[in-house]
Amino acid sequence: MNAEALFALLRRRGFLWPTAELYGGSAGLYDYGPLGAAVKRRIEEAWTAWFVGLSDDYYLIEPPEILPESVLKASGHVENFTDPEVSCGRCHAVFRADSVLERWRPDGVDGLPPEAIGALLAEHHVTCPSCGAAALTVPRPFNLMFGLELGVQGAERGYLRPETAQNSFLAFPRMWEIGRRALPLGIGVIGRAYRNEIAPRQVLYRMRAFTQAELQIFFDPAAFPVPLDDVAATPLPVVRAERRLAGDERVTPTTAAALVDGGLPAFYVYHLAQLCRFATESLGLPADGIRLLEKSDAERAFYNRIQFDLEASVESLGGFREIGALHYRGDYDLARHAAGAKKDLSVAPAGGGRVLPHVLEVTLGIDRSFWAVADRGLRTDGDRTVWGLPAFLAPFPVGVLPLLKKPHGDAARGILEALRAEGIDGEYDDAASIGRRYARLDEAGVPFAVTVDGSTLDPADPAHGTVTLRERDSRAQRRVGVPELVATVRRARRPPRARPAAPVP
Repeated sequence: MNAEALFALLRRRGFLWPTAELYGGSAGLYDYGPLGAAVKRRIEEAWTAWFVGLSDDYYLIEPPEILPESVLKASGHVENFTDPEVSCGRCHAVFRADSVLERWRPDGVDGLPPEAIGALLAEHHVTCPSCGAAALTVPRPFNLMFGLELGVQGAERGYLRPETAQNSFLAFPRMWEIGRRALPLGIGVIGRAYRNEIAPRQVLYRMRAFTQAELQIFFDPAAFPVPLDDVAATPLPVVRAERRLAGDERVTPTTAAALVDGGLPAFYVYHLAQLCRFATESLGLPADGIRLLEKSDAERAFYNRIQFDLEASVESLGGFREIGALHYRGDYDLARHAAGAKKDLSVAPAGGGRVLPHVLEVTLGIDRSFWAVADRGLRTDGDRTVWGLPAFLAPFPVGVLPLLKKPHGDAARGILEALRAEGIDGEYDDAASIGRRYARLDEAGVPFAVTVDGSTLDPADPAHGTVTLRERDSRAQRRVGVPELVATVRRARRPPRARPAAPVP
């Protein structure tokens, strides 16, 4: 299924559609409908359960989406948060340099100076995608942030945040004071970020307003203990930078232990394994459909010491696409903000001297993950379309259907209320034939359907008080009572965790 067909299906079912669709839409902006918003929330909850659940000292915060200019000057974004743009000398259309060179450099142009990008344009005789003229300019930097004027007459300048990470860095001193004053300390944010993309494209992959889930782990570089033995034998689908730049992009399965022996820090490899496990166990992506792509020194973001991108095979977009990453940022962030705010951000954990914490960032694009899950899970099975969502990512876990509207409707609504009393959401549907209703639930990714029929109501029937439980993927049906129904749905709805939950003191 190509991107247009996948988007058409998602739009038809009300998962998402272009923002301001009434006016023809706006590039890089999308609305999530009720079903899409529910799936998106479930991805966020699964990420929280997995990564914030790694430690009792990891927390979520909810900061605002506007930052003062002083913060983003200190972080380097005012100076460095740019993409190279090219424009056409004939029609004056503007494009991202990586988009016009995608055919020849599918990995992008990160780290290349403008002169090198200009040489590639000339070497491949790249023409304007809009008018066809061979008149593209030498690339120039374009800052991707949305600027704002704060207060009366713009007394202060600010920006819509280009990433959620800065909020965690700003919150670190306060979180240190209110927490246990221990490292590692994790501060997570799930929320909107904004980038003024030159050429939004590929639906949810290049957006101007998007949702990130990011966990910043502040740690002492001399002491970051991790249970590496838990993942030591885990094969990780890595593509190392040196081999890739030499033209070999094949995945080389390498155990976590071998990566540590090869020189990567144990704390980094441990979290790399967790990122892979999350992709397969929480997002439901196949192991052979993900890879960990190492970025070279020239390709890495300016603040990173080590960077691997988590990529998923996305058929609708023609290959592997990034959905997340693991960034070892060193002490760059706290050092920059300490200098910008003129404050000492070093801390003194119990049992040690003062240290300026380093940062390990676990990041996931929620919108990109949504698209990757839809790309992988939506399939045609005979005459029906099925979204094979993991049960805990489904917009709701169960549909409750009366076989016949009039005689069975009241009982079906009673079953739904019984489920809701147990904290299980569901949807009642009595429109059209039972087969059509099953098909609607299958297409929405709902894992279970409950049918109330004559046997449910007939005291003389051995099946009295039970309902028919249908499973989406197998289409298998069986009679169950309400207690078994509740237990089955609740068990399927529980998101995986990286480790058992810590006991409540």
